[in-house]
Amino acid sequence: MISEALLKKYGAEQVQLKKREVLFGIDTAPRYYFQVTTGKIKMNNFNEDGKEFIQGIFSEGSSFGEPPLFAELAYPAYAEAVEDSTVWKLEKKSFFQLLKENPDTHLALTKVLAGRLHYKATMVAEISSESPEHRLLKLIDYFKIHIHKIPEEEPYLVELSRQQMADLTGLRVETVIRAIKSLEKKSILQLKSHKIVR
Repeated sequence: MISEALLKKYGAEQVQLKKREVLFGIDTAPRYYFQVTTGKIKMNNFNEDGKEFIQGIFSEGSSFGEPPLFAELAYPAYAEAVEDSTVWKLEKKSFFQLLKENPDTHLALTKVLAGRLHYKATMVAEISSESPEHRLLKLIDYFKIHIHKIPEEEPYLVELSRQQMADLTGLRVETVIRAIKSLEKKSILQLKSHKIVR
């Protein structure tokens, strides 16, 4: 995403987060652009029964929480550290100045946001109508190809836990476990020391 040199030039600061620490909450006003330096951040919310739904997981080099920043709307989800993490934080006014003065960076960010919109639209369709196996394969393939940029023909070691996959697809963790075993029997996935390889 945005280079560290450019972030520093416009006054960005680094924030240290411990595992499970919340960076911002639902209904808070966005004031900063955020980009992960190390670790992982998830954006999540919970239904009335307390079940978590993960909107996205963001790792090194990824930014998150931009749509409310652009639209001047409150955050619709929490941002929480999945593990100890370091995040760049750039004040909103400085962020917009950076984009105005660096059109190539602005275009790159627009492409990333368009990719996320495409992912959301795809997953909404999958969640509403497809089988658990199909949902999981779509999710794994999205992380393999679009997040980690691994060619389709190369093996991909899935870093997501069963619980994270459940929270990203709207499934129960037990359903995810059964679907993974079924996909392994069909030789669509492999399990190596309980890790999924696609």
